[in-house]
Amino acid sequence: ELDESQLPDADVTVAVDYSTVNYKDALAITGRAPIVRRWPMVPGIDFAGTVQASPDARYKMGARVVLNGWGVGENHWGGLAPLACVPGDFLIALPSPLSTRQAMAIGTAGYTAMLSVLALERAGLRPEDGPVLVTGANGGVGSFAVALLARRGFQVEAATGRPQEAERLRRLGAGEIIDRGALSEPGKPLQKERWAGAVDSVGGHTLANVCASLRYGGVATACGLAQSRDLPATVTPFILRGVSLLGVDSVMAPRARREQAWARLAAELDAAMIEAIAAREVGLEQVPELALELLQGRVKGRVVVNPSM
Repeated sequence: ELDESQLPDADVTVAVDYSTVNYKDALAITGRAPIVRRWPMVPGIDFAGTVQASPDARYKMGARVVLNGWGVGENHWGGLAPLACVPGDFLIALPSPLSTRQAMAIGTAGYTAMLSVLALERAGLRPEDGPVLVTGANGGVGSFAVALLARRGFQVEAATGRPQEAERLRRLGAGEIIDRGALSEPGKPLQKERWAGAVDSVGGHTLANVCASLRYGGVATACGLAQSRDLPATVTPFILRGVSLLGVDSVMAPRARREQAWARLAAELDAAMIEAIAAREVGLEQVPELALELLQGRVKGRVVVNPSM
């Protein structure tokens, strides 16, 4: 239990309506990786809520705001609590028509997926160029990436280790389901040309095999390391096929890019699609158990955390 007087000194106090548990949160909560940089720490790398007090002219009392990243939950108290106090620069106004619950159903996962899609667009990838692969497709980033790419008219192929969830992925827009085992082991440095693009949240041998299987001029984004932070690849596909690998950072992304991503999410995701990806809601007491489930790969889609439950 923490007292309100213990909140860190910062500009804006936000009543947290909803948060969520991301892979990084799960690592911090379980102690599986040295995520937390100072103690004590309130975890939760994102939240959405209502401004309670603010000397910052950009945020009036009652304004709806969303936060993703900026080291929150690592070196600044995060969103898994009823209140948060953060610098105004960490926040952006939540665009209509999204509710604060929908914002955390989307969360950093959906925001990262949109950053990845925007990166593919900036690289010039178009639906007519060929199919796009999404790895880790049953996770939060993967689920939203499938839905967002399909909405844009891309032929989406989804790689997952949970074939029992194939029908769910097809409802989100995937046309073909691939067993992740076909990508997760060491492969040849140059393989059959399969995909024009890819969104990868897995890393390791999976990302290496994806790069080796891109079509000439293809492009992949890297935004996660669920399998490994290593990249056991060669330069062969980059030189012989002119492929590109784009890093996607959601933590320190500049404000303009964040606002663009959230505006597109608000415009392109309807309530039914968001609920299909994030239908489960839990309270704070269930978060430690949820963190373990997430690391064990037993969580599908997104889970919303309601601090007032």
